[in-house]
Amino acid sequence: MGGVISTFLSADTIRPILSYVGGEANYIWGLKDNLDDLQTQKEKLIEKKEDMLNEVELAEQRPRTRRTRSVQRWFERVDRRVTEVERLQQERDQEIDRLCLGGFCSKDLISSYSFGKRVEKMKNEVIELKKGGEAINPLYEEVPEGAAVAIAVERTIVGQESILDRVWRCITDQEQNKGIIGLYGMGGVGKTTLLKQVNNKFCSDEQHHFGVVIWSVVSRQPNLMQIQEDIGKRIGFSTDSWQRKSFEERASDITNALKHKKFVLLLDDIWESKIDLTNLGIPLHSGSKIVFTTRFQGTCGKMRADKKFQVSYLGDEDAWDLFQAAGGFCFDSHSEIRELAKTMASQCHGLPLALETVGQAMAGKEFPEEWRRAIEIISTSASKFEDMEKKVLSRLKFSYDSLPNDELRSCLLYCCLFPEDSEIRKTDLIVYWESEGLLDSIGGWDVLGALVRACLLEEGGDHVKMHDMIRDMALWIANEIEEEEKFLVRAGVGLTDAPKIEEWEGVKRISLMENEIQSLPQIPTCPRLQTLLLEYNHIEEITESFFQSLPSLRVLNLSVNHYLTELPVGISSLVSLHHLDLSSTKVRGLPQELKALVNLRYLNLDYTNEMCKMCKIPEQLISSFSKLQVLRMLHCGSNHWPIAEEGNVLSDDAESLMKEIHCLEQLNLIALSLRGSRGVENFLKFPKLQNITQALHIKDCNSLPLNLLHLANMEHLQLFSIWDSNLEDWNVDCAGEVQKMLKLHFVNCSNVKDLTWLVFVPNLKWLQIFNCDDMEEIISVEKFEKLGEVSEMMGEPILFSELELLVISNASNLKRIYRDPLPFPHLERIGISECPKLKKLPLNSSSAKGRKIVIYGEKEWWEELQWEDQATQNAFSPCFLPYEL
Repeated sequence: MGGVISTFLSADTIRPILSYVGGEANYIWGLKDNLDDLQTQKEKLIEKKEDMLNEVELAEQRPRTRRTRSVQRWFERVDRRVTEVERLQQERDQEIDRLCLGGFCSKDLISSYSFGKRVEKMKNEVIELKKGGEAINPLYEEVPEGAAVAIAVERTIVGQESILDRVWRCITDQEQNKGIIGLYGMGGVGKTTLLKQVNNKFCSDEQHHFGVVIWSVVSRQPNLMQIQEDIGKRIGFSTDSWQRKSFEERASDITNALKHKKFVLLLDDIWESKIDLTNLGIPLHSGSKIVFTTRFQGTCGKMRADKKFQVSYLGDEDAWDLFQAAGGFCFDSHSEIRELAKTMASQCHGLPLALETVGQAMAGKEFPEEWRRAIEIISTSASKFEDMEKKVLSRLKFSYDSLPNDELRSCLLYCCLFPEDSEIRKTDLIVYWESEGLLDSIGGWDVLGALVRACLLEEGGDHVKMHDMIRDMALWIANEIEEEEKFLVRAGVGLTDAPKIEEWEGVKRISLMENEIQSLPQIPTCPRLQTLLLEYNHIEEITESFFQSLPSLRVLNLSVNHYLTELPVGISSLVSLHHLDLSSTKVRGLPQELKALVNLRYLNLDYTNEMCKMCKIPEQLISSFSKLQVLRMLHCGSNHWPIAEEGNVLSDDAESLMKEIHCLEQLNLIALSLRGSRGVENFLKFPKLQNITQALHIKDCNSLPLNLLHLANMEHLQLFSIWDSNLEDWNVDCAGEVQKMLKLHFVNCSNVKDLTWLVFVPNLKWLQIFNCDDMEEIISVEKFEKLGEVSEMMGEPILFSELELLVISNASNLKRIYRDPLPFPHLERIGISECPKLKKLPLNSSSAKGRKIVIYGEKEWWEELQWEDQATQNAFSPCFLPYEL
């Protein structure tokens, strides 16, 4: 018994008992009441929090209002304390069960004492926490205005994430000295959306170092006072008195407010008029940025943009994603609809504005028939599709309307005569414009530049392209907006028959090019028709009366109709004709009646190989075209040389042809084929003709009287071709540079061991060599060094610095192109075949750097090719494509 008492009264036990006896018995005998009181205080705390939270949330519904940090931290402490109270209450039943003697004692005195103390402490903390909440004031506060104010964005940024990142880096990179940044692109491509995303990125990304971001819309007719007002609102000038200040006073205030700040000014939709930032009061100091959008590439130059980004249309995958997002389609209703929807999306040609408009219009369409009908409508006449005219074409038309004169507008509309996705040669387009009389006060190259800078045409080397949606806009304008214009365009759509006569009536321009039309309507009556484009068809015959009711026709293109063998005499009715293109037809002669075409300015007979002595070009016919400016006769009659019949200008020595051409006072460009030494000698008798020659083809010369100095004097020569000739005596030791020459062809030429004189052709783009078995190298190092000593003008030429294409075939003795590797900065393609001794190309790992070139050849030749080093082989191994036999 004494042992039990001794154990019960151990030191650890005596200490709480003494405290218990000392007045803390309430922790045990008052436990139940304390637990009830704790629950009550918890509920009061929760009620207080809810009252405060309701007040805060109501205030936060007002703009730029938020709860204070104190109240937010108090809410968080309340949540934690409530959780702790609930955990204590979970132990309530267990601790109450331990009480005995009517609640004045405990079966486990230590545990009950400890628990009771925790309850008492928690109750006091809850009471104090509630008092702390009552003392918080204020509960909410006005939010300081951030660097940017968020702007609602109408559409997603599908496909533009990459350019957004690049623009953002350009803005925020403090090491880049790019103060003015331009975003340009055609209408509807998403420039405004992108700029809004830039603005909103300042709201979500706090890592930037700018104090204020300012947004203003400039628009077509800029209101400078409104731009100042937009700026003033963001920097604190919004009073009525400030708005009543003069433009100059406002500018001074803006300058003083911004000159010590790092700011970003976002200007949306600048047109061609330059915005004078300094005049507005914008200080252009280091660290601040100006970002603007425009439809015109040229505006980037006017605004002196340090960096410009083109915002282009979307690729197929991104376009499909945006189309689906716009329509919210469910493809479960019919298995065909997904593929039909993809076809529909492709008709929008990657233009975000069109994808959204069409996608929204097609939302909810559940029957395949609805989709097929919609595809038919949009593909034949985009303006007839729901909302396309109002939402898309009319907005694109702003760029058309902004062109400074009618000449530019007419030249743009002319481009829609070509098929979708056509690569339109720049020179061909200019010739058409000139023939149509569209360039009275402006040059063709100036027009091209203006249309490219306006993002209405896309530039691609020697050609331009018209985006399909811009083409749809142009067709809509020509047929429904402009009263003086009416086009009938069925280009490249697979027609086998020409449109019915009724469709031709009242039309100004007709394009039926690139079809399979075999015959034409009998007698079209088109008094207004000025353009008729029929190239690339299967036309076999034209009736005598076809041209009799086309008095205004200026342009007629019948080229590449390989079945067309003769022209009707009735073509003489076309007394207004300026432009006649018969190239690459089987026409065997020209009728004498063509002399009636007294207004002809352009005649193209290139590759009319069937011109022969039986169906000839009569003498005095060419010379009768007194207004002729361009005459092309490359490979004209070449299938029937020699031709020496009396009364035919295509005689063997070309003397009569040269005399007739020489009589044409307004002629400024010719392309000719000459045969034999006599033909070349007769050509050289007329220096005037040499000065206007653009293309020259020579065949069957046993001794070439032409030397490189002659070529250098031909200021406009771009193409030079020599076939079946002996070049042994050709003098190339002393010559000037042939600056304009772009293309060279050598076919079946004997006694030519090298072409070292090509060092004098600095702008050469194409070099093609076929069947020249005597050739051993293209550039001889020995001769190259000798020529360098002779010619001081050469300096240090970079060989083939502009070369894009190199093709060599059947040169059995060719050992090398050049001894050393060359840079080839513009090379795109090499083709080598039947050159067994050519074991090495003039390439190293730095050649064609940054360019993806293609090398064609036989697989066996490629496998035996020797390389400068392993790095070179590694660089060019992926470039090889074997010739398919």
